[in-house]
Amino acid sequence: MKNVRNISIIAHIDHGKTTLSDRILEITGAIEPRKMRAQYLDSMDIERERGITIKSHPLRVFYKSKKDGQIYEINIVDTPGHVDFTYEVDRSLAAVEGAILLVDATQGVQAQTVANTYKAVEHNLEIIPVINKIDLPNANITETELEIEDLIGIPGDEIYKISAKEGTGVEELLEAIIEKIPAPSGKDEDKLKALIFDAKYDKYRGVIVYVRIFDGSVKSGDKIMTFSNKQTYEVVEVGAFTPEMKKVDSLNAGDIGYIIAGMKEVSMAKIGDTITSAKDPTKEPLPGYKEVKPMVYAGMYPGIPEYYEELRKALEKLKLNDSALVFNPDHSPALGFGFRCGFLGLLHMDVVKERLEREFEMAVILTAPNVEYKVVLKNGEELLINDPAKFPSESEIQEVYEPYVKLSIITPPEYLGKLMNLVQNEKRGTMISTENAGFERVVLNFEVPLAEIIFDFFDRMKALSRGYASMDYELIGYRKSDLVKVTILVNKEPVEALSMIAHKDKAYTMARKLVDKLAELIPQHQFEIPIQAKAGGRIIARSTVKALRKDVLAKCYGGDVTRKMKLLEKQKEGKKKLREIGRVSIPQEAFLALLKVGEDENS
Repeated sequence: MKNVRNISIIAHIDHGKTTLSDRILEITGAIEPRKMRAQYLDSMDIERERGITIKSHPLRVFYKSKKDGQIYEINIVDTPGHVDFTYEVDRSLAAVEGAILLVDATQGVQAQTVANTYKAVEHNLEIIPVINKIDLPNANITETELEIEDLIGIPGDEIYKISAKEGTGVEELLEAIIEKIPAPSGKDEDKLKALIFDAKYDKYRGVIVYVRIFDGSVKSGDKIMTFSNKQTYEVVEVGAFTPEMKKVDSLNAGDIGYIIAGMKEVSMAKIGDTITSAKDPTKEPLPGYKEVKPMVYAGMYPGIPEYYEELRKALEKLKLNDSALVFNPDHSPALGFGFRCGFLGLLHMDVVKERLEREFEMAVILTAPNVEYKVVLKNGEELLINDPAKFPSESEIQEVYEPYVKLSIITPPEYLGKLMNLVQNEKRGTMISTENAGFERVVLNFEVPLAEIIFDFFDRMKALSRGYASMDYELIGYRKSDLVKVTILVNKEPVEALSMIAHKDKAYTMARKLVDKLAELIPQHQFEIPIQAKAGGRIIARSTVKALRKDVLAKCYGGDVTRKMKLLEKQKEGKKKLREIGRVSIPQEAFLALLKVGEDENS
């Protein structure tokens, strides 16, 4: 075991983690040159198209050290960099002894660099700082060195400089991993203790669990037990990621690999659970992970109502692969049966929708996202509400609390004024502090309502700072707020799927934009359709979809004007009657009008 090393690669989004994994695969000869392709570990189409990592990817390589000539087994976990997928980073760090902290020489230390460094320190990991992209003409190595030194206190001459694209300095980094990262401390002869840090569903082999073996060993034919539900299984296959799944004789203490044990149900594999021997179980489980709490909620409905059951099965399979996804059955008068889903952010929501469409061929309708509010009723009851349709009437409410986040923005000083204006004046944020973050870098700390940053904040921040600013946020709790429910009435009938919760100061502006947008999206009918927004017991905005009108005066030429008046009155009566009995068909795009309101605000 002294020749085993387990590491995770952590960084801000787009700093070159996956490219570094590619070079390590090439240098160690884990992949034949003819099979090699860029972003090798990004197996999903969405990851390759968008150039982002969504899932952590484990990988085992063997490297012969130049210093002592011995062969070392290095298990690497490549992690995502986007703020929405930090839970993947958490899980990866719990399975390793060390971390490579990768920083882009052209971008310097950014928000997720700081957040991920703190996570690695919390897990007591050995950190190797690395500056990447030194081959680029605009690389600023000296400044980046100073920023890293300021962040973790490691002097500049101990920071490794590499170009993951060119392969410069990668061999020296592999030698540093062997030298600086401690070997795992478990023992093969101890009772089996394995941490499930990820899992995926295979329609032919059932549930495949990704594990880190802390103590003991496991091989095919062994009887194992999951700690959370005390279910026992017989191991069918164990293997490692080389990077493809490759069957091995056994997984021993310190190894990272996979176990197939005939688990048929998605719910049987709980991420963070401990696997032990069924014959001689360990008494204490491994610490596992804290539960991931969704930040954003949205309604998800099948495009065709009969596919409700298929959507449920697809979501269950996705949840195994993505433990942060939460869903509960829901019903909407406008959209039928569906689910209320919880996501970590808008990118997470977008990725889930796209994966459902690609991997399960499910067409889904998503309603506009909301956050979870805490409502205290006059009778003392406390409710958690993430669906505006379920928001109580004003007469029942004592107080409403909304979630707040601590928002950190790292930016060059010239964009300071614009970003402060965006957060404080437009997004109801409060400035807490500013700090210096090395040369030409400032950290702004705010407290902001979560609802204000889930829609369009990231895009606005990038636009105002020409792409230089980066952000990270964490939930800090609930605060009392002046919120109202805005109900949309179409043809005097409330449509709950279009309701929203808004701050009193912004309710009119948002309602005005929404009714105008709906008037554009709802097609004309044979009768006039009033679209109204109601808040606080009164109508605060209205827009009208004009009726389709037949030219009844076409046949009326010449003669007295009373003939024309008579025909128009007759038409008017008919339209009035139709309005009472007519039904309005609302297209699917109308349910996403709330998102379009946010987009229009920026354009």
